[in-house]
Amino acid sequence: MNKTELISQIADSADISKKEAGAALQSFMDAITDTMKKGDKLQLIGFGTFSVTERSARTCRNPQTGKQMEVAAKKVVKFKVGKQLSDAVQ
Repeated sequence: MNKTELISQIADSADISKKEAGAALQSFMDAITDTMKKGDKLQLIGFGTFSVTERSARTCRNPQTGKQMEVAAKKVVKFKVGKQLSDAVQ
């Protein structure tokens, strides 16, 4: 499913226009993005938890050339699935 299909499904399910569903989805994604930028955790009970983790710098090896290279430290977003979502998928 892509974003357009998700907007259509939200519109049908909530009995709203696709424009309204698109605006709601964009607001939801903006809220998640803003929360992650602050380094905070977003918990949706039953669905899952989004969090930001610091990944430290490390040395790795290019598999094609065998040459060692440095990978810089960075922040990464993690998602831990909630119990209800996990149970629904199984």
